[in-house]
Amino acid sequence: MTTAVRPRLLLLDFDGVLAHYSHPRRVAHLADATGCEPAQIMRVMFASGLEVEYDSGRIDTASYLRRLGDGLGCVVDEAAWIASRVAGNRADARVIEQVLAVAAHTPIGVLTNNGALMAQAMRQVIAPLFPLLDGRVLCSGALGVRKPDAAIYAKALAHFDVTAAQVLFVDDKFTNVQGARASGLQAETVHHAQSLRRVLKRYGLAAKPA
Repeated sequence: MTTAVRPRLLLLDFDGVLAHYSHPRRVAHLADATGCEPAQIMRVMFASGLEVEYDSGRIDTASYLRRLGDGLGCVVDEAAWIASRVAGNRADARVIEQVLAVAAHTPIGVLTNNGALMAQAMRQVIAPLFPLLDGRVLCSGALGVRKPDAAIYAKALAHFDVTAAQVLFVDDKFTNVQGARASGLQAETVHHAQSLRRVLKRYGLAAKPA
């Protein structure tokens, strides 16, 4: 496959690409911190639709945490939420290594379906990519729209001041890749370090030999 335009931006999903995510680990950590049962946390945070509301930007961080705390019968502050989110993630060291190599010659960014507070948690999960990613992490909750809606890709292009054809977007969910392609971005599905390596090579972004 030959691309018409060599990417000027590598735009990456977070969960499933840069880091592995575990619902059970995240919920267990928050359960320990709040003294609540994991089943209650699952109901209040996920089954109720609260998390999707926050990820979609329909409620702000203060409202989200207040409603989460009300549902659990305790106070959940930003620090506790971030700690549980960090506990639920494990950075993929081999992916991080490849992204750092790309960043030596091509700008990088993140586009993730997460609430605005995730930008702070991310600094701990994928610490080696900061400060490279300062001001370059876009969360759906802050943008007010989720992938694969066309509007989120338009907002990303405006933020990074690039055209669609200049971007290579990678995501572990094909529906998000389809949305990006429909918006004119070059986009590929990536599930692990091996698939990322193949994609980077195909688009001419693999690490240059020393």
